[in-house]
Amino acid sequence: MTMEESGDLAAMFRRLILNTGPVSIAHFMAESNARYYNSADPLGSAGDFITAPEISQMFGELIGLWLADVWMRAGRPDHAHYVELGPGRGTLARDALRAARRYGLEPRVHLVETSVALRDVQFANVPGAHWHDDLSTLPASGPILLVANEFLDALPIRQLVSTEAGWRERKVGLEGTGESGRFIFVTGSQPMDSAVPEAQRDAEPGTIIESSPAAAAVIYEVAGRLEQQGGAALFIDYGHAEERTGSTLQAVRAHRKVDPFASPGQADLTAHVDFAVLSRIAESRGAKWLGTATQGGWLRQLGIEARAAALSRSAPEHADAIRAALHRLADDEQMGALFKVMGLAASGWPDGAGF
Repeated sequence: MTMEESGDLAAMFRRLILNTGPVSIAHFMAESNARYYNSADPLGSAGDFITAPEISQMFGELIGLWLADVWMRAGRPDHAHYVELGPGRGTLARDALRAARRYGLEPRVHLVETSVALRDVQFANVPGAHWHDDLSTLPASGPILLVANEFLDALPIRQLVSTEAGWRERKVGLEGTGESGRFIFVTGSQPMDSAVPEAQRDAEPGTIIESSPAAAAVIYEVAGRLEQQGGAALFIDYGHAEERTGSTLQAVRAHRKVDPFASPGQADLTAHVDFAVLSRIAESRGAKWLGTATQGGWLRQLGIEARAAALSRSAPEHADAIRAALHRLADDEQMGALFKVMGLAASGWPDGAGF
């Protein structure tokens, strides 16, 4: 994206705020990320961030083996669908499907992706895939084997803040006017107490709680499809397994954290995923919550250390890189603790390994 295009988005937000008042964080985040993901390929060393599948083939392979294992123990049902939400470059799908194929799992492939730029890259890695703009056009029959890696964190969030006058929505406003106005957090005027869980309504002033109606809607739809069609799902993202308070909104550009308001549409805006809430939503639809584990613990349960050793033996010239990838994916001080893995399944399907 050019600076001019980013400036156009910032100018649009400034005009909107000046004419109608502060905008919701969800609106700011949705517009910014839509522009960002449709502009170019943001992944890899040349992009703004690196996801787990780009670090090592081991990540995708173990996901593929997990899917194959649960599918086999479910009786090898016919007409299975591999579904991936936000598939990035298609690297995870390519590695997962290659591993699953060794055990007879050759599902139809469906990628949910709105970015034209990323679809072009995905086609090279997963040429037989079918693309969808959202979940609504996925097949309505046949078990679903779904993966969403670093997808939920980029969905729009809403923040509520406790004030002396009660709960209010935290919004994006302007400090200054015209083209020089700076985006800042402001507090809305509309009472929002009814939107706050009763147990949290007496929190101290300044307390912030986040929610993601968009993420909740995705889990609601996926869990319903699992219960209706059969299947299992993995949601992998950075977040927390227990409810917390505080703002987690952040932006990443060129592998560094930056001000979320600095350049709308030029940085990836994300927030921590609340897996505690999402697991309850899934269960409310009748789906089975398999558990939420740390990424490091889950990968080790699935045998990533043995896989790394095998790869090092077969390609000793790459042993150092393989060891570095293992540490980055699984160590607590890297991605191992912050990133979580949540497993879901249809009520009649077996439990999955690693939880």
